[in-house]
Amino acid sequence: MIRVILGCVMALWASLAVAQNFSGLARFDEAASEIVDTRNGVELRLQLSQGVPWRVFTLESPPRLVMDFREVDWREAAPESFDRSERAVAVRMGGFRPGWSRMVVDLAGPYGVAGADMAIATQTGAAILTIQLENMDAERFAAASGAPDLPGWEATGTPLKGVIRPRQRGDTPLVVVIDPGHGGIDPGAEQGGVNEKELMLAFSKELKVMLLRAGGFDVILTREEDIFVSLEGRVALAHQVQADLFISFHADALSEGRANGATVYTLSDSASDKASAALAERHDRADILAGIDLSESDDVVADVLMDLARQETQPRAEEFAKSLKAGIEEQGLPLNSRPLRSAGFSVLKSPDIPSVLLELGFLSSERDRTNITDPGWRNEMAKAVVQAIQTWRISDAAQADLVRQ
Repeated sequence: MIRVILGCVMALWASLAVAQNFSGLARFDEAASEIVDTRNGVELRLQLSQGVPWRVFTLESPPRLVMDFREVDWREAAPESFDRSERAVAVRMGGFRPGWSRMVVDLAGPYGVAGADMAIATQTGAAILTIQLENMDAERFAAASGAPDLPGWEATGTPLKGVIRPRQRGDTPLVVVIDPGHGGIDPGAEQGGVNEKELMLAFSKELKVMLLRAGGFDVILTREEDIFVSLEGRVALAHQVQADLFISFHADALSEGRANGATVYTLSDSASDKASAALAERHDRADILAGIDLSESDDVVADVLMDLARQETQPRAEEFAKSLKAGIEEQGLPLNSRPLRSAGFSVLKSPDIPSVLLELGFLSSERDRTNITDPGWRNEMAKAVVQAIQTWRISDAAQADLVRQ
């Protein structure tokens, strides 16, 4: 049933575009929208200021409903104001990719799409999307689920490749990929009226400017705006631009303990401690929370080649982690009591690019939150990162010939 609905929706795009004015963002009217339980499932009624192209599908493990729109402004929308369903256990909205918005609804069980329709008022152009979900057995739900393969909706990433890249030797611009954590539909940590995705994007842009002013660097951000980029897509971009170094920036919030200060993470199959393992698990859930279909993922792609590449790359990443720690210390900025840690962060799994993840601090710490929201403090942290990259670049290039021997 869902495949038929999707096919019809996508085929109607051209005719709808002629009939209605789809320019600009559609505004979401939460007061006129609702998600409610029905006798055998769930019904969603979403009111928009204008009709837009859309698609809907379900995913399993865990069961969730995904709706994509081109494009809806979710600002000021609060799920608790229109989600009145006990079977819709959580709702998230936000940007997903340039020109597209997404809503993800976590479901309490296997509730599949029984019907979906967007009605557009002829006088105003306002639209209401109605979706009926019905309870079904797990086997039928699984058969109907999965991100559809539709024209104009290509995959957001490419598989990892186990290729040993030429090592930087300091004689050409160093290609640095900066990864502002989270984005779009995935806000990351939220505490004290601020969220991780916005702060990391602000810091990453400030760091990019500082690196370019220092000279000798080509700098690429995995996202330049508030959009979602999958973990695989971030690593794929680093491969596409042939990065020499990959740095992912975060500022988590922890409910347990009193973590504070900067922490540098490198990749490891076995986490250095339980807190790091839990943090990596939360980071890696970002793709699931944003409605990414991971059913076709293969974590064993080119496993042998990747292991061979990491024999050279991993020590370089660990040296850069030490350089980052030293740079932060020299700037007199706060470090975690255990500043060097390791865990299985997916975003660090590029086998041939030295990669680290830097938690600037924790939004759950009032001191750290005050620091990270202060542009002056971020400027000092950016100086520490630039100094660390410059120091590592020189020592890494000096080691290149020794490694080859």
